[in-house]
Amino acid sequence: MKRAFVIGHPVAHSRSPLIHNHWLRTYGIAGRYEPIDVAPDDLPQFFDRLRAGDFAGGNVTIPHKEMAFALADDLDPLAEVIGAVNTLVSRDGVVFGSNTDYLGFLGNLDQNAPGWDLGLEEAVVLGAGGSARAVLVALKSRNIPSIRLLNRTLQNAEDLAIDLEGPIRAGRLSDFPAVAGGAGLVVNTSSVGMHGSRFDNLDLGVLPKTALVTDIVYVPLVTPLLADAKALGLRTVDGLGMLLHQAVPGFEAWFGRRPEVTPELRALVEASL
Repeated sequence: MKRAFVIGHPVAHSRSPLIHNHWLRTYGIAGRYEPIDVAPDDLPQFFDRLRAGDFAGGNVTIPHKEMAFALADDLDPLAEVIGAVNTLVSRDGVVFGSNTDYLGFLGNLDQNAPGWDLGLEEAVVLGAGGSARAVLVALKSRNIPSIRLLNRTLQNAEDLAIDLEGPIRAGRLSDFPAVAGGAGLVVNTSSVGMHGSRFDNLDLGVLPKTALVTDIVYVPLVTPLLADAKALGLRTVDGLGMLLHQAVPGFEAWFGRRPEVTPELRALVEASL
């Protein structure tokens, strides 16, 4: 029986077991997916288990994404650009690391806002942390001509823009009213929105009426940012779909079947939030 995992510290909050075990049942696959709490100091020893063949692979969540990137034997080129991994595959004693967050981001928008990137000239990305890297890589892959990266700390946004290169211009969050007038997409990649938190003085009213607003935060499902956008009649996509779609490539690699993100799966995970 093939086994897979999600590792983190803590890990009990992860919805990954719910997702993958649903797919195992749906496709009648004799496999097992389990959450494993691994302290940071124990991560190298866990990789030894992975190389020994104890698992087909697994997912990586906070705080291990950067350390797993360093410990992997081989890396997907985009994972190298992003600088973190969330998916591991073990074959013949070699651990391969990839980052499927950018695929999750694109899959979510493609499913829930088809054609979102057609004619899109400018996007605004809020936040300059690890999640922003994956989203920026995703937007670059769709050849968005202009990307504004806004962050509370300007230096962090500037460093990220330089690191990733391309059509990314850095600014402060306070620059939003000045730069968002032509934006067809706004993406929140920060933790703002969790626990009811909201951005200060972020006037979504300056956006075009056709703009799409999306948030990678999915607890709560409708963040204050999305609620404000809906109140203005703007299109919105919540962050739950990103979680579901990022899981697809790993399941296929471990269990040999490409799963589908269905309304049934979404309802199952949504009920757990």
